[in-house]
Amino acid sequence: MSSVRSHPTTGLEKPFTTSRAVFRRPWVMLFSRLILFCGIQALFALAYYLAGASGPWEKSADWWLMVVILTNIVSVALLIRVFHMEGKSYWDLFHFDRAHLGADLLAILLVTVIAAPVSYLPNVILGKALFGTPEATLDLLVRPLPLWVAYACILLFPVTQGLAELPTYFGYVLPRFKANGMVPWIAIALPSLMLGFQHLALPLLFDIRFIAWRALMYLPFALLVAVVLNWRPRLLPYLVIVHIIMDMSFAAMFLEAAYMP
Repeated sequence: MSSVRSHPTTGLEKPFTTSRAVFRRPWVMLFSRLILFCGIQALFALAYYLAGASGPWEKSADWWLMVVILTNIVSVALLIRVFHMEGKSYWDLFHFDRAHLGADLLAILLVTVIAAPVSYLPNVILGKALFGTPEATLDLLVRPLPLWVAYACILLFPVTQGLAELPTYFGYVLPRFKANGMVPWIAIALPSLMLGFQHLALPLLFDIRFIAWRALMYLPFALLVAVVLNWRPRLLPYLVIVHIIMDMSFAAMFLEAAYMP
C-alpha cells in the first residue's frame, strides 16, 4: 500500500492531539531557555570558583555568548525530541513555501523595515533612561573573550540562535498554546514576554538597572515577531535568516574587546 507524505508545514498549522503530556511540554519549553541560561552561567562560575578565581560570577558573565551557544544546542535537541514525540519533524519548520514565494518575500521585506527600529530604539531609549547614556550599557554587555572564542562566536552564536530561539517560542510553544485552547492573545503574549525576559540572564548580573534594561529592550520586537508569525506562520524560515544576520553583526562587536590568551 503506497503512502503520500504530507506537505511540510511550519509546525504552526498542523492540528495536535491534546493530552496531558502535550499540554505540559509547551510550558516546559517556554521557561527552558531562561533556566538553561542561568544554569549554564552558574557552571562557568563554579569552574572559576573551583579554580580559586576572585569574583567567579562576574568572570562567568564574560562568557555569556558561549552560554547562549550551549543553551541553543540543548534547545535544538529538545525541539527535535518534542517534535519527534508528536510524529513531526523539527526541520519542517524551515520549509520555504514556493507557492507563495513572491508574497512572502514582500512581506518579510516590510517586516524587516519595521523590525529594524523596533529592535534598536528600545535599547537606546531604555539605556538612556536607566543609565543616563546608552553607551554605558556596552561595557556591561560587550565583554572580553579570547580572540579565538570571539571569532568562533561570530558564526556559532547567530546560527544557533536562529535555529533555537524563534523556533522554540513561535514554532513550538505558540501553536501548541493555541491548540490547547488558550485565548489567542494570551498564546501570543506569553512566548513574546519570555523571549524578551530571557535576555535578563544574558549575562545575569545582579544589577537591577541592567536586568530591567535587558528584560525590556526586546519586548516590542518579540511582540512584533509573534503577531507576524501568528498571522503568517510560513514566514518563520525567512525571519530566522534575518535573525541570523542581525546576530552576526552583533557578535562581531566582541572582536574589539577580544584579547590574545
